[in-house]
Order: sequence, then C-alpha cells, then structure tokens
Amino acid sequence: MIKTRFESIGVHLPAKKVSTDDLISQMTNQPEFSLEKITGIKNRLWASEKETSFTMAVDAAKNTLKKSNYKAADLDIIISCSIARFVEKKIMHYEPSMSLMIKRELGADKAICFDVSNACAGMFSGLLILDAMIKSGAVKNGMVVSGEEISCIAETAALEVKDSYDPQFGSLTVGDAGAALILDQSVDDNDVIDRIELLSTSEYSELAIGMPSNESNMFAMYASNSKMHSEERLQIWPNFQSDMLHKMQTSFADEKYDYIVQHQVGMNFIKKILKIGTEKFGTEMPESLAVLDECGNTSSTAHFLVLHDQLEKKKYKPGAKVLFVPAGSGFVTGFVSARITKLAA
Repeated sequence: MIKTRFESIGVHLPAKKVSTDDLISQMTNQPEFSLEKITGIKNRLWASEKETSFTMAVDAAKNTLKKSNYKAADLDIIISCSIARFVEKKIMHYEPSMSLMIKRELGADKAICFDVSNACAGMFSGLLILDAMIKSGAVKNGMVVSGEEISCIAETAALEVKDSYDPQFGSLTVGDAGAALILDQSVDDNDVIDRIELLSTSEYSELAIGMPSNESNMFAMYASNSKMHSEERLQIWPNFQSDMLHKMQTSFADEKYDYIVQHQVGMNFIKKILKIGTEKFGTEMPESLAVLDECGNTSSTAHFLVLHDQLEKKKYKPGAKVLFVPAGSGFVTGFVSARITKLAA
C-alpha cells in the first residue's frame, strides 16, 4: 500500500517580536492577571509592514523548495490553508485564491491548486487531503502551505479586553508566521506518515468566532475560553485516538511515540491536556515539544514551527516517531503519526 512522507519543510519567521510586557503596556484596561504566567508566552512573532499572509506563505514555500528534491515546476498540487488571507495589509482577499497566487509566484505552472480553511487545523486538513490524493494515485507529490498574519486580532484585543474572562482574551496569545510542507510517496519505514485522522464536533462551533469587532471596525476573535478548555472538551482527543488505536489493534504505549506536539495555545493548556492523556491512555506522555514561549500561537502553522525548530537546532532524533495533535475552533481534533529521519530544516 502506498504511504506518504514529509519530503521537506520550510518556514518564514518574522524578525519582529512583541513581548508580553509590550503588549500589556498597549492595553486600554490593564489586566488583573499575569498573561505571561497564564500562557507561558514571553514573545510573539509579529509581521512587519511589508509582511502579509501572502508574502509569508510564499517565503515559506520557497524555503521548503530549497531543501526539496523537487522544483516548483515539479509540483502536482498546492493547497493553501491559512485563516488570514491578507495580500495587502488588513484587507481580506478571496478571489483569485491564495493557492493560485502562490502557484503563480513560485512558477508551479502544472500544479492544480485550491484553498481549504479549517481554523487552526487548516494545515492538517490540507495534509489529510494531500495524503489521500497521493495514496489514490491522483498526484505523486504536493505542497501544503499557510501564511498566518493574525496579530491584528491581538491589536484589537489590546484595545478592548476588559478582564481575563473577556471573550477576546485568547487573542492576546497569537503570533504571525508562514509554514510549508512537501509530501510525496514514502520509500521506506524510516520516513513515513503512519496515520492522519481528524474529527469535527460541530456542537462546539460557536465557541470561537472570527468577525469584525463589536466595538470597532477592527478584526477580532471572540472565544469562550472556559468552555473551550473544559474537561469535557479536552477529553475529545484522547477518546478519539483511543477508539482509533483500538480499531488498529494497538495501544498508545505500543506505538512508542518519542515526541508529542500539542497546539500552541498556552503552557497551562498543554500541561492540562497531557495530564488528561496520561490518565486516559494509562501511560506517560512522550516528550512534549513547544515554541510558544518565543513565537506565540501562530494558528495553522504552529505545529510545524515546532518541528522546524527541533530540526534546525538538531534536537530531533533521526528516526524518531512524533505525534501531532491538532486543535481547531469548530471544534477539530485528531492526530498525525509520523516517523521522520531525513527531513532537514
């Protein structure tokens, strides 16, 4: 049976950083809480005046092509997965599609292209589709790419957040970045995506909504943080993965994961969900990887910034098995299991 692999990875990281202290200093209503203590975020990446969703996606795509065996002209498909679609500053763009503009900028003339958007799980949705297309023989390779310029909702939150219960509170954690992955057919078991499984639970769809601010003409995100981080909702991932592992006639312990990457929402969130996982699976969780302390929550690109950081710093053990656990407003969860040996940052 055909399986896929991560053939190459690239990112674009804005040079500018905004510290938590700097962001708090801009707040109209000074908080009664320590944002850094609650989230573990010291700095977040921040797009410059010249950086947009489009430019960061293109730069990440070019970065991954530099390390790939493929040229842009070799790509069969490009899937763009960002929430933010800024080609110009603070103007949302829908037609032509981001994927088509990225394709043209790269010179990937033969590639088919389309956009998908699934909140912070966007790149995982792109991977799910591309994995299936390669396995079916429809394409031999492809790129999943995202450029997230979402710091605009943090700017709005800084002006409008009243207290830690404010529905815009979560917007204070976000950062900007681009990420891209090329997938193709796996040639051995040392570089292979074992499983991609996603689950949508529509009953939670109203817990986080991006929209114009209720108080201004600025971009905003409203989220019910207490409900989103409730014990009931956090049980969805381990319950789903447990069911899938049972169908696969294996267990979490038997899978022998070396690393786990949760969504980069905040350290307290990650610690809480890892504890729930330990209790559900009856075994200790693998080493948890994160970059949110210096990058913030970069939405759909977050997991792959973590992977790239580990590869760049040569902390990732070649041949190690990693478990990615997405979390997207909607609510989307699931898991991607992959063994990675030759991938380089």
